[in-house]
Amino acid sequence: MFDFNILAAAAEAAAEHAEHAEEPTALLLGPGGWVAAAMLAVFALMLWMKVPAIVAGMLDKQIADIKAQLGDAAKLRAEAEALKAEYEKKVADAAKDADALRAAADEEAKLIVAKAKDDASALIARRAKSAEEKIAAAERNAIADLRAKAAEVATQAAYGLIAEAHDASADKKLVDAAIAGI
Repeated sequence: MFDFNILAAAAEAAAEHAEHAEEPTALLLGPGGWVAAAMLAVFALMLWMKVPAIVAGMLDKQIADIKAQLGDAAKLRAEAEALKAEYEKKVADAAKDADALRAAADEEAKLIVAKAKDDASALIARRAKSAEEKIAAAERNAIADLRAKAAEVATQAAYGLIAEAHDASADKKLVDAAIAGI
């Protein structure tokens, strides 16, 4: 097993040695002083080479580029708004045109329906007149047929009556009267 007492004794010995040790120096500067001097030298060199002016110039150029981009973006936004307004106007005009076309189509449909009704009424009237004429013609034909049959029946009846009532002497009288009339 590991003995923790040995470890504690070694830590105490290292702490005593650290209290009595002196920090090394060079040209009257310790390690922290040399670090500070190096930093001051770097800053002085940066100032002598005008690094802040170069950085400021680069930042100014970036600021100018950003301003130019913002200006371009504003112009593009204005153009987009103008295009949007133009297309909204076109959509509104198209809607008005569509409404006008719809109204014209409705009116034309009403006219077509009215004309179709008139045409249908005229056709019905023509067909009714034609049917009435056919009925009248059929009635005339029926009356003519009825008259013809009545004349035929009357002729047959007269023939039958004449045949019964006339004998040869009556026929002789009729022939003599016809000859005398000539």
